[in-house]
Amino acid sequence: MALPQLIEEDITEIHASLMDLLIKCDASAGLLIDKGGFMITQCGRTTDLDATTLAALAAASFAATETIASLVQEKNFSSVYQQGEKHSLLVINVDENCLLCVIFQANLSVGAIKYYSTETLRRLAMQLQIADHRSPDKKLDLSMLNMADPAPLFKRKSA
Repeated sequence: MALPQLIEEDITEIHASLMDLLIKCDASAGLLIDKGGFMITQCGRTTDLDATTLAALAAASFAATETIASLVQEKNFSSVYQQGEKHSLLVINVDENCLLCVIFQANLSVGAIKYYSTETLRRLAMQLQIADHRSPDKKLDLSMLNMADPAPLFKRKSA
């Protein structure tokens, strides 16, 4: 799974899309993660949350759901919903590389979250596509990231 090279403008637009969703549906937090489970960006109330672990587990849950879908000959399981007593979680497919994870109070309707997520998914997918078209030959595979020394990933490249 390879992401397009994201620049500051991409992250700004992605973050604005997530914040817009949180405001519209009164959700607690929104995370954009890659399907390998790595966090791309997050917004909302995430201070009491291990968002890094949540991203990894949400991606794994979605991957398991995709496998279940194939076992029942279903091609389009596009989301995973976890309902809790206090908080619920919705993980929705954005594109071939990314997932949107929305955390919201359990008393909110998952239908409302899905409804408001539709526009957010479109905006996120479009921004990722813009980034991909900008540098189609420059992809980023976060699973290859050396967690002990990520510095090479963040160095400026000469033109």
